[in-house]
Amino acid sequence: MAIPVSDPMKDGGSRSRRFFLLRALAGTLAGVLPAWATAHVPAGKKAASAEEDLKKIAALLDGKKRGVWVFTGDSITQGAKHTHGHRSYPEIFAERLRWELTRVGDIVVNTGMSGHTTRQVLNDMEWRVGQFRPGVVSVMLGTNDCARNQVALADFEANLNAIVAQVRAMNAVPILHTPNPIIAGKAPERASLPEYVAMIRKVAGRENTILVDHDAEWKAGIASRSAETIHREWLNDPLHPNHTGHQQLAAALFKTLNIFDPAQPTCGAAYYEGAH
Repeated sequence: MAIPVSDPMKDGGSRSRRFFLLRALAGTLAGVLPAWATAHVPAGKKAASAEEDLKKIAALLDGKKRGVWVFTGDSITQGAKHTHGHRSYPEIFAERLRWELTRVGDIVVNTGMSGHTTRQVLNDMEWRVGQFRPGVVSVMLGTNDCARNQVALADFEANLNAIVAQVRAMNAVPILHTPNPIIAGKAPERASLPEYVAMIRKVAGRENTILVDHDAEWKAGIASRSAETIHREWLNDPLHPNHTGHQQLAAALFKTLNIFDPAQPTCGAAYYEGAH
């Protein structure tokens, strides 16, 4: 975390004292914060590519080393209330990973918190992500950032950039998600969500990260069926996916990571195993 300071040789006594205090503070923080907490990717430089990251995930899935997968975000990632007691998309992912793909030693951590924004996640990265020493970090945010523009679009972009940089500095693979579309007419305070979705795509493209584009997937469903049908079947309220919506979120993630298998229950096949 760079701290701007003045030149003590050109300022008065009070500024000189302030200079040395700031230098001491910077030194203290450098000794306390983990290296990834002050990470940034220089403008125009891509630390990795989405293709390379997908290969890393494939290697992790094929290898013997146990992995830690962290999902962070807001209430959608948390799976709060609206799943009717069914699994949220991180839980469906855990079932796909630990049962169907037989990676029982892997750990899936969900630190989604209802009401949270990129600002809160960025300010809490050690607790929500860093402490777990993850190999992969999934981030879905924006639905609260856009609410009454409580996080300005430019700040949202900067926060996402910082989150991606810090995840990469942990030697982890970042995955960005666009949030699902909402019923804007019934949630007018979030009418600007499409601008935030576009910004997520922009950041993912510029930083060359894996992107799971739920917004595009859901809008394709709306185009082929109808908004009324998709909203009724996939949402529990104007914002939050129900359990069917979470299955759609999980399926899109599986397809992006090349682990979708229609013969498996987490991908839509039947769970029923016969007479019993």
